[in-house]
Amino acid sequence: MKKNNQETADKITFKNLRRLYFFALLTIAVTIIVSQVLVQYNLNQQLSDSKIINISGKQRMLSQKIVKEVLILHYVADTVSAKQISHLKNVLSLWKNTQNSLENGSDSLAFPKEKSETLAKLYVEIKPNFSNIAATTDLFLLNLAQKNNIADNQKLVDIILKNEGVFLSKMNQIVTQYDLEAHEKVTEQRRIEYWIFGFTLLILLLEFFFIFKPTNKKIERLIAKLLSSERKALKLAYDTEIISEIKENSVKELKSLNYAMENTLLYCRIAPDGSIIHIGEKFAKLLNYTKFSSNKKFSEVLTTDEKEQLNIDRIIFEKHRSGWQGEIKIINKEAQSIWLDLSMVPVTIKKDELELLIVCFNITERKKAQREVERLNIENSTEKINQQKIISSKIVENQENEQNRIAKEIHDGIGQMLTGLKFSLESINLDDKEKAAQKIEYLKKLSLDIIKGVRTATFNLMPPELSDHGIVSSLSKLTQELSKLTGKEILFYNKTDFSQRLDSLIEINIYRLTQEAINNAIKYAESSHIIVQLSHSDTLLSIIVDDNGKGFDIHTVDKKRNSESGMGLLFMKERIQYINGRVFIKSIPGEGTRITFNIPV
Repeated sequence: MKKNNQETADKITFKNLRRLYFFALLTIAVTIIVSQVLVQYNLNQQLSDSKIINISGKQRMLSQKIVKEVLILHYVADTVSAKQISHLKNVLSLWKNTQNSLENGSDSLAFPKEKSETLAKLYVEIKPNFSNIAATTDLFLLNLAQKNNIADNQKLVDIILKNEGVFLSKMNQIVTQYDLEAHEKVTEQRRIEYWIFGFTLLILLLEFFFIFKPTNKKIERLIAKLLSSERKALKLAYDTEIISEIKENSVKELKSLNYAMENTLLYCRIAPDGSIIHIGEKFAKLLNYTKFSSNKKFSEVLTTDEKEQLNIDRIIFEKHRSGWQGEIKIINKEAQSIWLDLSMVPVTIKKDELELLIVCFNITERKKAQREVERLNIENSTEKINQQKIISSKIVENQENEQNRIAKEIHDGIGQMLTGLKFSLESINLDDKEKAAQKIEYLKKLSLDIIKGVRTATFNLMPPELSDHGIVSSLSKLTQELSKLTGKEILFYNKTDFSQRLDSLIEINIYRLTQEAINNAIKYAESSHIIVQLSHSDTLLSIIVDDNGKGFDIHTVDKKRNSESGMGLLFMKERIQYINGRVFIKSIPGEGTRITFNIPV
């Protein structure tokens, strides 16, 4: 009976506690909501005030701009354009509309219609000046449009200037009054927030002393009772079940450990003389160990190779006290080779009684994988050597082709022009001065062509700009010359004003890489526009070659190593590696190609 009464009292106490907490939280929530409503209302008022102050200040600027435009049109401008008159009309219209919104309020601009008595008085005082400026400016614009007497315009300008100073002074008073009223609102908001803050603190203190503190004591007493009851119940359960639970757990752990060792580990126990005490099921299956083999030594069960048996017996004899770990190769009864990572651990069972615990891991697959990796490495090395041979032969072939091309250019171009020069010189008749003069002019033109041909041939071999002025000048010259020779638009941009000289080997490789990229764009991509961009940082020089050609599939070209285009990309990659750089190729079929060379500096 007493227990039931106690439970009823506890339930009533919990109900009262819930009601008190609900009342406390409701009071705090109402206080916070009221505070936020007031704060948000005042913040909206402040936003409106800041906008009004800004627009009021802008009105002064607009009035000055109107006067400035009127003075320019009257005194400075020789001819008045419709654009100037339209601009002044727009400024005047904006000024009028804004002043009307400030004075009478505007819903679109969020300007209040109600104003303080001081502001209303100031707007009444400024209205005559505002109206005079607006009306006079309208008349001034009308006179300009109708080209009336300039003397009338002078009077209108004087009226505008006279009223403009008064308007600025009174507008300053209006802005100051807006700022003062905004400041008063902020002060009022601060005072309200202090009152709300104090009221909230008072409520929290009252709730702490009259609700939370008494409630906390009651909850502590209830929790203490519950914890005491729980401890008693747990102690009774513990006393009745602990012994049987320990036994069951011990048996389960032993069974689980034994099963795990037997079926997952390759292990066995042997005596120091090598005889087997116990061997796990998984290890026995691997070695084909049966009860009929129980009289054999561990080495005899492990392998059929006599040399390996002697080696294992030696290890057991020498390391049965210190232990041993290593890899061994065994041969089972089916003549299969098995690699084991074997660990031998000495274990003392009783005093002066020693056993050896053997734990093994089958690493046969790992050994096979290692041999496969070695085989693949050898194949890759052979493939690289073959690739290098192909590259070397291609380089030699390209050098031979380049020499033949240069020889052909010299023979067909420069050689024939020199032959023509020789015959022309021999055919000059000094007695016929008119024909002699014509031939001399022709010989001058022919000499210039010969010089140009020689320069082109030497430019293709080694541009003088590269050794004299560096990579920037040589690339600029390269794009100019190729643009002239091919008729395509080839442009060069030094985006970061790079002017540093590099090692000669690096410069010639950068030049050849860029030349190869441009020639590929001309020869294979059928491009009409090619852009070469050079930029740099503290540690990197970057050259980008963009073209608008037909593009290609990079993966397809990479697979065709024997094709001319595939070898060209491979040469680029090989050459860039010589100077520790990297090349990035991005191409979209039908859109174009971008090749980027990054070289450390």
